[in-house]
Amino acid sequence: MARLDYFAPGVYVEEIDRGSRPIEGVSTAVAGFVGFTEDVREGAELYKPMLVTNWTQYLNYFARKGSNGFTDFDAYLPFAVYGYFMNGGGRCWITSIGTSLPGTPQPATAQPATLQISGRGNRPCLSFTLKPEQAASGTINILVSESTPRPLPEGTEGEAPPNTGEYFTIQIRRGEETLEQYENLTMNREPAAQVATYAVAALRNSMYVSIRDVSQSGQPLGRRPSNGQYELAPAIAASPPDRFSQDVEGIRDDRTGVRGIFEIDEITMLACPDLMRAYQAGVMNIEQVHGIMELMVSMCEGSASGDIPNPPNRMVVLDPPPECVKPQEVVDWLQRFNRRSMFAALYYPWIKVPNPRNGGRPILVPPCGHIMGVWGRTDETRGVYKAPANEVPRGVIGLAYETNFREQELLNPIGINCIRSFPNRGIRIWGARTLVEPDKTEWRYISVRRLISYIEKSIELGTQWAVFEPNDEDLWARVRRTVSNFLERIWREGALFGATPQQAFYVKCDEELNPPETMILGRLYIEVGVCPVRPAEFVVFRISQWNGVEDAE
Repeated sequence: MARLDYFAPGVYVEEIDRGSRPIEGVSTAVAGFVGFTEDVREGAELYKPMLVTNWTQYLNYFARKGSNGFTDFDAYLPFAVYGYFMNGGGRCWITSIGTSLPGTPQPATAQPATLQISGRGNRPCLSFTLKPEQAASGTINILVSESTPRPLPEGTEGEAPPNTGEYFTIQIRRGEETLEQYENLTMNREPAAQVATYAVAALRNSMYVSIRDVSQSGQPLGRRPSNGQYELAPAIAASPPDRFSQDVEGIRDDRTGVRGIFEIDEITMLACPDLMRAYQAGVMNIEQVHGIMELMVSMCEGSASGDIPNPPNRMVVLDPPPECVKPQEVVDWLQRFNRRSMFAALYYPWIKVPNPRNGGRPILVPPCGHIMGVWGRTDETRGVYKAPANEVPRGVIGLAYETNFREQELLNPIGINCIRSFPNRGIRIWGARTLVEPDKTEWRYISVRRLISYIEKSIELGTQWAVFEPNDEDLWARVRRTVSNFLERIWREGALFGATPQQAFYVKCDEELNPPETMILGRLYIEVGVCPVRPAEFVVFRISQWNGVEDAE
């Protein structure tokens, strides 16, 4: 920057910022899921969101070791997440609301939490069991690391025992706190006392775990447990049915449940597929389901009330109840739910996918996860301005109901997006509308709502440099230039309609919008208008007979 003081004669070199700072577009394809999982481990916590970037990572956090990630009680969230990744989805945040249905009968004698650690050749060597009195305190970690033979006592003559590599240390930790530590351990059942201690003997009096030697015969080095950190977690208790709905809603300050996942700023689309699983199991009635749906829609609209201090750049994908199989049934349900919003979308019917827990036989699941994957795929391949419709949802082998043209004429005008099967064209998403009131035509399409959200959020983040700058005409010009360059870039990509940039958008920031009285209050007003492209939902060819000879005459 330019200096304000010059005292000694000389040549001064100064760096000056010129031009505008480019606005970088925000990510539009980050999903949030709330539902049941098979397990919660490896640092994931019940009711708290965890970032997942692929299906393998999902298995690490929410599946038992060696499992395929699906559940014995057919939870819908694993199907939704699997479909999301299969259809091109990228990052997503997942909140587990349990590993079993509330009210499921528990075994008369609860099985203690057990961890088995393997050694060389992946052969089991040590088994740890969490003591019952510690189960209520939560997860502990077993850390196995290198150690050495016990050194000779000070002043003792003789050669120090050789380090054969069989020695190890066990730490029992909870979070960052070390609860117990045992050093100079070996798998030799009869070691020299002055050299090392047999691991089972050393941990016999542990306050936290019981230990067993499950190794086969062999040398101590071959039976030594592999280094690493291992998680020993107590069994996850299901929420009582009478408070399950409250736990799903969650607490914002604790970052739990639905309210907690909304605290993740980068999420742009949300779904809770297991609302319907809980409803099918009788854990929640239809009014409770409507309550959670209403909460999710209202949270997407939250910027207007100040509940969420971010621009409205999120949408929620809703699922109809499982008993709404026929078109008139889903219409009646939507009239009963009676919630309209430009930040919600509804897809019908449910889809058939293979169920790995039932030999690959088909199961009907809510379509929300597959749909959000298509949203992400369309954003990546075409752009957020392209309607996510006339696309094939991958992994779908059938539909709960085959909707025809006349039936869609009933559903489409009220915002119910159909998934249809066409001869020789496969199964396709055949709708791109929001659940906004039918008379608000400017917010009718999902792509328009998401494009405007993308523009709003990108401009918000890309103009933070203007805060506390001198509020003068130079700042006005720089802001106009910055925003105009961004809008011109997305116009060239095809997101805005117009033959020229002047037809596609305008940016106004001048003395008319910023009179002295607003400048005294420390405010800078910029007015932006855009003309988004809209999908060609109805393609109409007008055909008539034409006589070229008569017209020529």
